[in-house]
Amino acid sequence: MYFFATAVETVTLLFTLAGLGYFLTALWASRAFLRRSSQTVPDFAPGVSILKPVKGLDPEMYEAFASHCRQQYAGEYEILFGVSSLDDPAMPAVRRLEAEFPEHSIRLIVCPEVLGANGKVSNLTQMLPHARHDYVVINDSDIRVGPSYLTRILATFGAASGREPVGMVTAPYRGRAHGTLGSKIEALGISTDFMPGVFTALLLDGEIRFGLGSTLACSRAALEAAGGLAPLADYLADDYQLGRRIAEAGFSVQLSDEVVETSVPAYRFRQFLDHQLRWARGVRDSRRWGYAGLAFSYGLAWALLNLIASGANLPSIALLCLALPTRVLVALSVGTGLLNDRQVLRDLWLLPVRDLLALGIWAWSFAAHTVVWRGEVFELRNGKLNRLREKTTAEQPAV
Repeated sequence: MYFFATAVETVTLLFTLAGLGYFLTALWASRAFLRRSSQTVPDFAPGVSILKPVKGLDPEMYEAFASHCRQQYAGEYEILFGVSSLDDPAMPAVRRLEAEFPEHSIRLIVCPEVLGANGKVSNLTQMLPHARHDYVVINDSDIRVGPSYLTRILATFGAASGREPVGMVTAPYRGRAHGTLGSKIEALGISTDFMPGVFTALLLDGEIRFGLGSTLACSRAALEAAGGLAPLADYLADDYQLGRRIAEAGFSVQLSDEVVETSVPAYRFRQFLDHQLRWARGVRDSRRWGYAGLAFSYGLAWALLNLIASGANLPSIALLCLALPTRVLVALSVGTGLLNDRQVLRDLWLLPVRDLLALGIWAWSFAAHTVVWRGEVFELRNGKLNRLREKTTAEQPAV
């Protein structure tokens, strides 16, 4: 028993120290991204087709849609909404948008075919032939953007000076919480854990080779070279796969400094766990070694576990006193400094709870291969979805 307790104390100590190293790297990465993002935006405004696949209702959906109609963009753009059925609950929001913004080119595309297990990609594949422009911007139905969104995203295609042409531009994002504890914890995690991880990957690798569902802006040439959207129809992490394939086709993937916002539903606890496990297992299957390395990013959680394992001895208290402020500094530097997320200060007290939950979900994600997505249960193997069954009404998730 003594040997086991000592082993646990040693392991948690080592992971805490590794976590401190990660926190310092994340701070460095956020500073590096901030310096890079201050560069001048070039004058590049080609025609753009915005593709928004929709299914069901999301929090503040209409405002998210309308934000795309309030762009201060010098070029021409259109917005295409894709639904699998005209009975979709999102239809009234699309019709209202058409009525309130008649000066914009807004089109509804009905996508009746089921081309794979990923309904979003199935719709996108059927929408793409209707897009009129040489640049395509894909983002999720709940994404809200600022008036400079298209200007800054498209300008990135003209700003890069590397050897590889820019094939994709993706964007950082923050989450807008809606009331419940699960919603607040997920939004806090996006701004203070997930996005620091993205900036760290950019610093360490010198590039990113994946996309974020918040924004997938692509040139037609890059999309065609990557094989189009149809091959992604069975993948869960379609954003990651598209970015990877575009990079493998000889194009660069760039991370814009234009921050967008996603709405985080008012989850019940079971819904929160379903969503977190879906995300975790999707990343696990997409970036196996990178996902395993996430264990080193939970320095605060390991410090708390070390405190328990050691019986709160003086060294463990000192270690926690080092880990906590460093973790808070990362949260504030990225969450409030880079992402302008005002919720971070309000919910900062939840950070230890959030990190302990995240570590538990990370470990749990290795235990099985099932995920829940919009009321359906899938088996996930090598990143691909295999539909198993629908959940019961009592089990239905928010997203």
